[in-house]
Amino acid sequence: MFRFLTPKSIKPPFARYSHGVEVPPGKRLVLCSGQVAMTADDQIPDDAGAQAELCFDNVAAILGEAGLGLADIVRINTYVTDRAFLRPYMEVRDRLFASPAPASTLMIVSGFARPEFKVEVEVIAAG
Repeated sequence: MFRFLTPKSIKPPFARYSHGVEVPPGKRLVLCSGQVAMTADDQIPDDAGAQAELCFDNVAAILGEAGLGLADIVRINTYVTDRAFLRPYMEVRDRLFASPAPASTLMIVSGFARPEFKVEVEVIAAG
């Protein structure tokens, strides 16, 4: 369905992601806003890994509304507020996405709208 792009002329990805993903003609795109780790009843887990889980749960719910799932994600942008949160996030991502994985960017930022948030995930899916 998707063509995962990893040219031999550049350094391979150093984690589980693809350099690029080609979406074939005729597929529809779903763009998800950044999801933070908040439940419907305003609960926010303290642990960065648990926050990453909840972010992807929220993404899955949004994609489900469009008849898609995590396997349809072609691009992930993730933001964490501390280098210490990289590994917990990546453990969740690597468990949820097999190889070849979506294109992905992971950034360390100074903060979010609320200080409790440690992770935010936004995606593009195609189906």
